[in-house]
Amino acid sequence: MTSRDFSHAPETVLVEAGRPHRSNGSSVNPPIELSSTFVGSGEIDHSDHVYGRFSTPAWTPFEEALAELEHAELPGLVFGSGLAAIAAALSLVPRGGTLIMPQHCYQGSLESAGEVAERSGFDFVTVDIADTAAVVTALDDVAAASAVLWIESPTNPMLEVADTPALISAACDRGILTVVDNTFATPLLQTPLDLGADIVVHSVTKYLAGHSDVVLGAALTSNEDLHKRLHSERSLRGAIAGPFEVWLALRGLRTLSVRMERAQANAALIAERLSSHPNVVETRYPGLPGDPGHERASAQMSGFGAVVAFCTETAQQATAVAEAVRVWTPATSLGGVESLIERRRRNASEPESVPEGLLRLSVGIEHADDLWNDLDAAICAAHGA
Repeated sequence: MTSRDFSHAPETVLVEAGRPHRSNGSSVNPPIELSSTFVGSGEIDHSDHVYGRFSTPAWTPFEEALAELEHAELPGLVFGSGLAAIAAALSLVPRGGTLIMPQHCYQGSLESAGEVAERSGFDFVTVDIADTAAVVTALDDVAAASAVLWIESPTNPMLEVADTPALISAACDRGILTVVDNTFATPLLQTPLDLGADIVVHSVTKYLAGHSDVVLGAALTSNEDLHKRLHSERSLRGAIAGPFEVWLALRGLRTLSVRMERAQANAALIAERLSSHPNVVETRYPGLPGDPGHERASAQMSGFGAVVAFCTETAQQATAVAEAVRVWTPATSLGGVESLIERRRRNASEPESVPEGLLRLSVGIEHADDLWNDLDAAICAAHGA
């Protein structure tokens, strides 16, 4: 294992990582490598590129950049989607083992975990990830050698904040594998591997790529055995990414810091105004001083992110809000430059504990006043004001 230099600030890493070696006349950006197979005649040991399902130089710049950002000692592993990366991590739960996952998290994770648990023969337990005592109790109730703790913080879509350092520490003390979905926070706001997490997964589709034009995922670890197993899952399942999509993701990654800075500022303003809106029942955003996760987020994150959730009284009102906006776009997903709004319970697989009237906002980088005026008008129209 080669020790990496993590001395540069993430803003610098975002711009510089994955660049070609400098020489007179060399390109500033990496090329798009369009080859499915690579020259070789000796015995195959995979130390060099052989075939595009196993590895390709098209992935290398992006995977190296992600590793630097997440402080991983091994290259990142890019996947064909976020769910493909999640599925690879879920494959680490052995038959007869236990997966502990937040009751509120990405519904694709919950659905996939339930299906894989039934097919592979392991127990699937959901917990309130913000209740540290409840999670620790769940950890004490399982066989450590065959258990995996899955952490998502802030959670999707409720924006609950786990005591991530405490949970990782508790899992490590018991010899339990930890996986952290860092999609919402990104490595700009938290680096779970530094806290002792075994694996970090991302939906690259969201903030990392940042332009709603690619579907990709990633997994990172500093453990060589876990890296080999995740790499094997990617290769054997064919869960690979296309060269052009990865090139686009690297280009999007370059602007993550400025995108997140603007989106966070917009989110803070939107959340503050929503919290005092007469037609809003509840606002969830860790950056609000009164939010249940504010104290934890302030202590363990370097920012609060750009996702906000708020509740109207009914599902009908929430739908009406989403239909009335003009600057916001009613659509699923998050993390792009454009602001998106979605009533999460329109998806039948969303947990019933998510309020029917909850709207999730992915706050983009438009002018904050335009975003607020549009949202305020839509809320008032939906309530007949």
